[in-house]
Amino acid sequence: MRVQLPSGKNIIVDSKVPLDAYLNSLEADSEDELKISIKKHASQVRRHIIDLSKKSYWEQFKPSPEFVVLFLPGESFFSAALQGDPSLIEVGVENKIIIATPTTLIALLKAVYYGWRQESMAENSQKISELAQELHKRMATMLGHCSKLQSSLSKSVDAYNSVAGSYQSMVLPQIRRFESLEVSSAKTIEDDVMTEIDISPKKMNLPS
Repeated sequence: MRVQLPSGKNIIVDSKVPLDAYLNSLEADSEDELKISIKKHASQVRRHIIDLSKKSYWEQFKPSPEFVVLFLPGESFFSAALQGDPSLIEVGVENKIIIATPTTLIALLKAVYYGWRQESMAENSQKISELAQELHKRMATMLGHCSKLQSSLSKSVDAYNSVAGSYQSMVLPQIRRFESLEVSSAKTIEDDVMTEIDISPKKMNLPS
């Protein structure tokens, strides 16, 4: 079984260690037979560690596995092996082989899953940061256009008010004089037909 790490690297789980010596120890008729079977079991585990270190696992996967997990299907298999050879853990580490039982394998897989989640969260955080920066950039550009539009509207209002002011002060009085002399059309010109606009475009604050 291959477990892919968040970094893209791999962990290989191997469960092919021979267990016949341990099973024989369960049927031992004497203490001596038990010790011999336990020693043989430890020797089989040690030999399997060495064999795993020489396997082509390191060449089969790219990138190469960080280490290989030698899986024992029960705590009793592991404790018996350590009883027969207490140096097995050290030998495994030297050869990049980690001996694991169901409990430790589950813990390892949970750690890998947690690592995946952390990496996924980090990637999402990075994407959110990039999107926020892009949104800020686009908003700044849009508000820049709005600022130009605001300035243009203000100038248009000022120009209109200048025309309206001239109309109210210079043109409308003349129209009223014509009307007083009964020189007009059938249409009526109201006093407020052209008045100044008091409303100015609201100022938009641009981000610094």
